[in-house]
Order: sequence, then structure tokens, then C-alpha cells
Amino acid sequence: MNIQETNQLLRFTTAGSVDDGKSTLIGRLLYDSKSIFEDQIEAVKTSSQMKGFDYVDLSLLTDGLKSEREQGITIDVAYRYFATPKRKFIIADTPGHIQYTRNMVTGASTANLAIILIDSRKGLLEQTFRHSFIASLLKIPHVIVCINKMDLVDYSEEVYDQIVKDYKAFASKMDIKDIQFVPISALNGDNVVDRSKNMVWYEGPTLLYLLEHVHIASDLNHIDCRFPVQMVIRPHTLEHQDFRGYAGRVEGGIFKPGDDVKVLPSGFTSRIKNIELNGEAIEEAFAPMSVTMTLEDEIDISRGDMIVRPNNVPHVGQDLDVMLCWMNQRPLRGRTKLILKHTTKDCQAMVKEILYKVNVNTLHREEGVEELALNEIGRVSIRAANPLFFDAYRRNRQTGSVILIDPNTNETLAAGMII
Repeated sequence: MNIQETNQLLRFTTAGSVDDGKSTLIGRLLYDSKSIFEDQIEAVKTSSQMKGFDYVDLSLLTDGLKSEREQGITIDVAYRYFATPKRKFIIADTPGHIQYTRNMVTGASTANLAIILIDSRKGLLEQTFRHSFIASLLKIPHVIVCINKMDLVDYSEEVYDQIVKDYKAFASKMDIKDIQFVPISALNGDNVVDRSKNMVWYEGPTLLYLLEHVHIASDLNHIDCRFPVQMVIRPHTLEHQDFRGYAGRVEGGIFKPGDDVKVLPSGFTSRIKNIELNGEAIEEAFAPMSVTMTLEDEIDISRGDMIVRPNNVPHVGQDLDVMLCWMNQRPLRGRTKLILKHTTKDCQAMVKEILYKVNVNTLHREEGVEELALNEIGRVSIRAANPLFFDAYRRNRQTGSVILIDPNTNETLAAGMII
């Protein structure tokens, strides 16, 4: 088994302003890649006719909530699955409205790639800046900017070139490694799955071609070995009397039988005896595989511990600097106590202070603020009750992220990226 084989699944998110055509684009991808059933198509055709449309409204394939269908907007994060012979895809269709930033963060947090839609008639809008900033903040490695509704500007090359120029100027302030541009018409299908005959001046690939061929195998951290223990397996059967396995998901690096390892927080060292996947022994395990490891020595290990390499350990500490997206109606203030979840470890924590808030439209820092309101993003300092084993988010998205939970209601309050 090689790293390439397990990376055939591409998770991507769509973002843009309201009415930029995100749901229509996803509907077009599903429709033109023949990933929907005949009865679904018939239902969409019937709904389109009932609404008095003279075309098939493909956005109805994704807008699932009744309130969304009535308003023609996306509120919740809708996940859709489809596949082509080259790759499997999971799409997170996220809302464009300013009040749903937290949904955008949720949908984008696991994405390999973000599609940002821009209406060719309107150019760059406030939401374009907001969603691009969030994509940069969440370290999404690849961004495809789809300039949509090209049919409404007579497929003008000049309009496309101006928007590309404007976006590149804005993106130069952010940390996005790979940006591609595609002029499309989601409604008519131009350059989505099939090449457009209306834009012969565009010589680049179609959107689906980019999605099928974007290289994601090297996006994961295969250098720093990180294995948070999720569960200790003790079968207590006659056949496996002394079996003690450690189950979890590899969040970084490559582990092989015979490797020297160190267990945090105890600091004890041992050697990997074997690694199993679905009950079968394998030669190596790498992110994001879920496996069971056994070690040569009897060491006291429990959920929340982390298996690493002796000469490559993460930061160990109780004080964190975090970029936080606040997701609760009640604003966050300093000295707030809550539950912090990091990889497989939960512990009590306190937000000591809010250092600054980010204006996501101008990217300016607003210092001296006393609270973070719903959907706002800011930098905070957090003190955990127990030591955590973490990396900076830019180095490892899994070991560098935290979730904050209300200790009384179990509500998710915030998602954070460790700086």
C-alpha cells in the first residue's frame, strides 16, 4: 500500500457570496458527472416547473432545508458525496451569509480544497474577502476561484482578466499556496465538467479536471510522527490473553514495526511490535489511517496519550495562543472556564484574555476588545488544566486544532487554530 492509494478521496468546500451560484454549481457537477438518480432529476424538473422557471434549477439538488428552498439560499452545511472513475469527493456546501461564518469554518476545517465563487457581474465582494481569509486561516492548501455567470457578461475575456487581477492583488496578502482560476457558467455547464465552446479564449482545464488531478498526497504531514491514542484494546479472551493494543488515527508521520517510539506524557520509550488495519498486519501506517499498534514493552498508556518518535516530539505545555472562531450566541469574555478538546484528550481550560479581534473584511487587527461575539474571529490565550501535546496549526492541522465546549450544556462554543 502506498500513500497515493489512500488519497483518492478529495474533500472540498464551496464558498462565496449569496446568489453567486454555489448550489447550482454543485448541482451541475452532480448532474454532468452522472452522480444522481433519474427520480431525483425528475423531482427537480417538477419543482422547477412549479416555481415557474423556464430552466431546470439544479440548486434544488443540494438545498435540503425547507427554509432554504423557499428563500433560495443555503443556511446549513450540506455534505454531498459523488465519485468519478479517478477520484471520490465529499463536498461541503457552506452558506454565503455573513451570519453563518461558523458554518463556513465547520465545512472548511477538513477540506483539502476550497472553491470560491465570484459573480462575474459583481466582482470581488466583502464575502469574497471573508471566505478567502477563512480559507487562508484554516490553511486549506488549494483554492480554485470560479468566476461564475460568464453567460451574463457575454463570456467576456476582459471581465474575467480584471477579476483575476483583482483577486491576485488581494490574495498576495494571505498565505494560500495554490490558486487556480476558471471562468464558468454553472447554469449552462460551461467549463464545469465539459469544455465551453463559448470561451475558446480560455485554454486552461475545466473545474472537474482540476478536482480530479489536484495533487493532495503531499498536503498531509508525513514527517512528524503523531499517534494520539483513542482507545486501549484489551480483549481478555483465551486466544488473546495478554493482548494490549492501542487504537487511534495517525495524525502525522509514518510508523513501521520496529520503530523506536516515545509515549507522552510519561516519557517512556519502547518499540513498535506490529501494526494492524482491519485485523490484518501492515508494513506501515501514515496519516490519515486508523490502526491498532502493539508495543514490545508493557507501558501504562491510556486515551489522550500520544505516541511519537523519541527525537521528534511536539510542544508540551498548558499555555496556548489560539486563533478562535466563536460559534455561540453568548459572547466570549476573558476568564471564561470551559472544556478543551484536543485530538483525543479532553480537559478543563480557561480563556485568559482576548488579545485582538480580526476584521475579516479588511484583515485589520482590532486590539483592546473585551469580547468575541457570534461568528467573530480573534486571537486568545488559553490555559489548560493538563499538559497538551501540540504542534502549530500551520505544521499539522490535526494536532494544531482545538474545540471549546460548554461544560454545562456540552454545546460546541468555538473552533481554534494553535499559533
